[in-house]
Order: sequence, then structure tokens, then C-alpha cells
Amino acid sequence: MKKMINLYAGCFLMLLVLSTACTDKKPSEASATTPWQFNAQRPEIAPAHWVDQEVLFEGKHTLAMAGDGKSYTNGKWSLDVEVIPGSIYEFETFFRPLAVDLPDRSILARIDWRGQDGNRISQPEYPATLREKTNDGWNIIRQQYKVPEDATTARLELIFRWAAQGMVYFSEASLNEVQEIPSRIATLATVHYRPQNSGSSRENLEHFSRFITMAAENHADIVCLPEAITLAGTGKTYIEVSEPIPGPSTEFLGNLARQYRMYIVAGLLERDGPVVYNTAVLIDRKGKLAGRYRKVALPREEIEGGVTPGDSYPVFDTDFGRIGMMICWDLEFPEVARQLAMQGAEVILMPIWGGNLTLASARSIENQVWLVSSSYNMKTGVFDLEGKLVAEASEQDPVAVVQVDLNRHLYWPWLGDLKNRIPREKPSW
Repeated sequence: MKKMINLYAGCFLMLLVLSTACTDKKPSEASATTPWQFNAQRPEIAPAHWVDQEVLFEGKHTLAMAGDGKSYTNGKWSLDVEVIPGSIYEFETFFRPLAVDLPDRSILARIDWRGQDGNRISQPEYPATLREKTNDGWNIIRQQYKVPEDATTARLELIFRWAAQGMVYFSEASLNEVQEIPSRIATLATVHYRPQNSGSSRENLEHFSRFITMAAENHADIVCLPEAITLAGTGKTYIEVSEPIPGPSTEFLGNLARQYRMYIVAGLLERDGPVVYNTAVLIDRKGKLAGRYRKVALPREEIEGGVTPGDSYPVFDTDFGRIGMMICWDLEFPEVARQLAMQGAEVILMPIWGGNLTLASARSIENQVWLVSSSYNMKTGVFDLEGKLVAEASEQDPVAVVQVDLNRHLYWPWLGDLKNRIPREKPSW
């Protein structure tokens, strides 16, 4: 108990020191020891700002800003650096926030490419905030870019905005030339098949095993199966086909995943004590249960059938990238895909009975993720970052396979890299 009290006291003292550091600094100190310059769109909305010699990053001063009690505060530290057109550079900075409710929205970096005349020559870049942190708890903003052919200068900006009681300490950012950005290829597969007049859940699994084999023969990294694969065509109820997870179906799918060294996503009815969930499972290449997602948005048919909704949005790291799962009726609501994307999901796999094709495209576009559908009554396929169905499975051709580059960012006309703009410009809670 004494150790716990000391821990709380230490945290309180740290916050007090940081707060005091903020209020004691004066804007006139801002450019005393750094080439970085502070500016704001208007003096009235400028945050408090100073070069801090007490909160250090790797022994060096930091560039600090604080809301100063203004919810509308908005300002930035900036520095112009020369770049070589067509070359690859890596941007990097580190930051430590305090009392900031939405760090992705309020704390960001920007690269503004400029030509010889000093004017902007392409859409600015918004480097990503990584999920991991340094060993001592600093957040990391890092991303690689190819310099536009007409750019000779990059204006680096460290921005703080819209956090009245918050503050941030930035390290001085760097932009260093590096080797070319490597591709990160993932081979995605999906299955379009609906069991008919099936005698049992096991029979369904055996039918689906044929298509899993076909996906494996096409060297798929991951294959998506539809919703409730042990229910479709059996004439049984949700409750009658429900089973524990792990259980017989995950064991069956696990044997196939291990045999083919491939990830498998499939929709099952999960029984957990008295509760039944509509669940999507992720089986890894070793045949082990790597994760599950319990459908959050239930239609009335499932509610009336005794199914209970889930309440979380897990994402999972695979050896080719980070994935999320959603199921059928989840497609009707933007919140599910957005929650997964905000946690870094690059691919969302969606077992679905049937749904709205336009909404599937919208979920891909508004989150800039690859969406893989496996359906009975809707198109089955892979939607790209523009919402286009780039691979489609059908009754005649039940397995679709496509290679995608997860390191490729789509540049939209007038918008630039929308993927990294989304967290920076999303609505406040």
C-alpha cells in the first residue's frame, strides 16, 4: 500500500512540475536556442510556446506548446529544409502530451512541399503517429516519403491545437534521406459459397474445406469465409449450432490452417456459458486461435433468436499486417469500421450474409482500408482504398485471390494522402 501511495505521489509531482514549466515560460523565449520558428494563423489563437530546457528528449531541449485555457488554440513550430526531388526521405519526431483528450487530432506533424519560388507544389503530408512508443514513453511520429519532382524545400511543421488544458513537448524533427520504401505484399483470398440442404455443421465445414484448399493453392496469406458457416443451409437455429470457442469448428479449421500455413477467418455461433454470440474467429498459420470478434451490431432477427451483442473492437497483428474483423449488420454503421481503423487495422475481413454494396465501398473509402467480404447474398470480393471491387468471387468462380501492397498509400486529387488526414481532421467526440 505504501508503494502505491508513493507511486501516486510521484505521478502528481510530475504533473505539477510539467504544469509549472508551462506557466512559467514566456513566448519571448521561443526562438532563443533553436532554428525552429513559431507561428500561428492569428495571434488571438496562438498557444503558449517556449523552448524547454527542463523536459528533455535524449538530453536535448524540446519545443513546447500549451493550450493556455483556449479551446480554439492552434499553432506550430516550423523549419524549412532543402530536399532532392525524387529522393526518399524519412520524417521523424517524438512527443510527450499532457492532458490532451484526442492526441491524434490535437498533436500532429505536417510536411509542406515547396518549389523554388517558395510556393506549395503538392498536397501536404501528415506523417503517422505509430502505435508503439519509445522505452521511456515518448510517442513517435514517423513515415517515409518520395519527394515530389518539383519540390526543392520541405517545410516541417509540429502542430498543437484545440486542447485548452493540454500541452505537448516535441523533439526537434528530422528529415533524412533513406533507401527506397519497400513494398509489403499480402495475398488476400475470399470465398463465395452457400451450403444448401446440409445435414450438419460438420458437413458445412467439409464443403468449405475445398475452397480453403483452392485459396492455399493460390498462395493466399489469409482467406475469409462467410458469416455463420455452421448454420447456413442446416435449418437449425442460432442456439442449436452454437459451440464453445475454441471448439470443434476451430479445431477443424485449425488443422487446415496448419496444413496450408495460412490464416483463416470464419463466422461461427459461439456459446460462452449461457450466452451466445455471432463471432468471427481468426486462426493463425500454426492452426491456433489467434483472436475473435463478437458482432456488435445485431439485427432484430438475431436479437429475437437469443443472440447477445459483443462490446469491443479488437485488432490483431499478423505476419503481413494488422487486421480487424466485422460481421454483416456491422456494415450498416460507420462506427465499427472506424474503431478498427483507428486502432491501425489495414485490412478488415467481413463475413456477411448479405448487405449493401455501396456501404461496403464507403467503409473502405472513409477509413482507407482494404475490405474483404465473404457473402451469401452480396458480392464477395476485395474492395480497395477507392472502394472499388478489385477481385470478385461468384458461384461460377467461388474463390477470389488478389495481391495488395499494404505500404502503398492512395493519393487523392485535391486531398493527398487521405489515410493520414483522417485521424488529424476527424470530428471531436
